Amino acid sequence: MAKSSGLNFNLPSVDDLFSTEEERAEARLEKVVNLSFSEISDFPNHPFKVRMDEAMREMTESVKQYGVLVPALVRPKPEGGYEMVAGHRRKKAADLAGLEEIPCIVRQLTDDEATIIMVDSNLQREQILPSEKAFAYKMKLDAMKRQAGRPPKENGATVLPHFSGKKSREILAEQSGESHEQIRKYIRLTHLIPEILELVDNSVLKDQEMLQIAMRPAVELSYLRKEEQADLFTIMDEMDCTPSHAQAIKMRQMSEAKTGDERLAKDALVSIMKEEKPNQVEQFKIPKNRIAKFFPAGTPAQKIEDTIVKALELYRKRQRSLER
Repeated sequence: MAKSSGLNFNLPSVDDLFSTEEERAEARLEKVVNLSFSEISDFPNHPFKVRMDEAMREMTESVKQYGVLVPALVRPKPEGGYEMVAGHRRKKAADLAGLEEIPCIVRQLTDDEATIIMVDSNLQREQILPSEKAFAYKMKLDAMKRQAGRPPKENGATVLPHFSGKKSREILAEQSGESHEQIRKYIRLTHLIPEILELVDNSVLKDQEMLQIAMRPAVELSYLRKEEQADLFTIMDEMDCTPSHAQAIKMRQMSEAKTGDERLAKDALVSIMKEEKPNQVEQFKIPKNRIAKFFPAGTPAQKIEDTIVKALELYRKRQRSLER
């Protein structure tokens, strides 16, 4: 005889028995609650940096004056507390402004739903670094692939639209406004060592104290073994220059020709780096308004350059004659 405890009669809970439908509907609505910073942990492997730049300073001043106007989005953690989904910069600004808590919307989300929302909300920023896009696109694409084929939820919480016949990367391209190929290139950047990836970010940040490398050669370098990338970074630092796109392609081809534990020798990397790079020849520029008065209107740029060089040569000869 089966035990009666094994039967499931789908009985309503005590709360359902002693509450009205209106009260139950109210309980299901999302509300804005104030949470202390200690209750909220950052999103795991959050790809977007919280930078102390001018935008952050402006946000901090705004929070001091008006408070946090747009609530952050968090999700409850099984072990207690909450995980930030969207609002890392608002949380930092509120902390800098001297607040002790931040308004938040608490929403039940799966890992994949939270990942997609986190990426989409941060891609609205004015300045996004290549490394941020790289890891964000990879995280979202992985989440979309896991979601593919899952039936949509009745409450509409599933973020991924179900486009029949389209691959996840094609859907991501449509949603982000980037081409399929551009997304592939960004995701390739995740294979770079941090030191080289930082130089790619500097193509946007323009820190004069650091080297910078464009995305096209960086994508080619991502195919090098990690050890080869580390050797190359040391060489770039010593030579104070970065490889051109053509040089990066050559490095990739030579690296891919290696088999087993073989790797591209440092000498080979140095030899490629020493090849002439016309685009990296140092340029010296003079604002046109500073020299315009010395030349008739319409004087060709090459003639202006030649005249300045001749004038400097005469000046140097005169200085040398005075020193004798």
